[in-house]
Amino acid sequence: MKITAALAVAPHSDFSVETVDLGAPQANEVLVRIAGVGLCHTDLVFRDQFVPLPLPAVLGHEGAGVVEAVGSAVTDLVPGDTVVLGFSSCGHCPRCAEHLPSYCREFVPRNYAGARPDGTSPISRDGSAVTAVFFGQSSFASHAIADRRNVVKVAAGDDLAIMGPLGCGLQTGAGAVLRSLDCPSGSTLAVFGGGPVGLAAVMAARYRGCSRIILVEPVAARRALGVELGATDVIDPGEGDVAAAIRALLPDGVDFAVESSGRVAVMETALASLASRGALGLVGVPPRAEDALAINIAGMITFGHRVIGIIEGDSDLQGFIPELVALYRAGHFPFDRLIKTYPLADINAAVAAQHRGECVKAVLIP
Repeated sequence: MKITAALAVAPHSDFSVETVDLGAPQANEVLVRIAGVGLCHTDLVFRDQFVPLPLPAVLGHEGAGVVEAVGSAVTDLVPGDTVVLGFSSCGHCPRCAEHLPSYCREFVPRNYAGARPDGTSPISRDGSAVTAVFFGQSSFASHAIADRRNVVKVAAGDDLAIMGPLGCGLQTGAGAVLRSLDCPSGSTLAVFGGGPVGLAAVMAARYRGCSRIILVEPVAARRALGVELGATDVIDPGEGDVAAAIRALLPDGVDFAVESSGRVAVMETALASLASRGALGLVGVPPRAEDALAINIAGMITFGHRVIGIIEGDSDLQGFIPELVALYRAGHFPFDRLIKTYPLADINAAVAAQHRGECVKAVLIP
């Protein structure tokens, strides 16, 4: 079938919206008509060759939409079902068996390789295969093929178009607090970065009952929004020593920190803000794959600090995404306040607006 897709054609360049060909779903796959797809920082760093990804490529990994067809082995979804698309996993390794599919031993090839496990791509242009299957979906398009394991059925509603970011950024921030760090009620938390991941962490921390939620964010409008969403304190990192500012609020430091910017200097500040036995969760993708964090080992041992890498908020898609939908519809996770929608054809304007801080989370509508 002919579909419309936004292609990444060169690093640090505009996307090209074109007509391409999409094949039929394989036995374990689902064809989804995309209602909306989130624009994520990860899409941009892969376009810009964070790791080598053959271009042209159809990216996009925060899709939501309506099932139009299912493969012969799919028995629990039917055309008309409304779904959120998440990441891909194998389903049979030790981590998948522990309901931690984001740490699947096949996570990298299934999500970053640009092709199915059998080496094929469902998308072609002028008869030549296009890099696709990004995070098992490639949803910067009017339609996407996804593996059954990363398709999550959700209750139908007028809000389907904005549900896609639950499949990555929003579950990453919320899961960091509710699952990876498991911040208990009454604990203290610093969130570094007030983008969609950081603000999802703020909302989750309020829901969990954290006693102090400190948001560190340079953009004033995002600090103000953070307060409305649950932050008890905000810090502008442009005004001086952030670690000192945090300890002025909490002399012992914070019990937990979530770092969402991916910047090494910010990670170091977050470490310096921890209380004894404090834990730092790293969720931000760094600008370069070779970026590394230097840790003072003596201090790490002395204070019992913990640094935890977090992928997708330790989410098991089939359990956590419906949980977040329920929290949203009950008013406890108002992520709709982060979102501004753009036509898919205006993807480059959406990238620019998000870069300028004019919106927290852009969602593209095919």
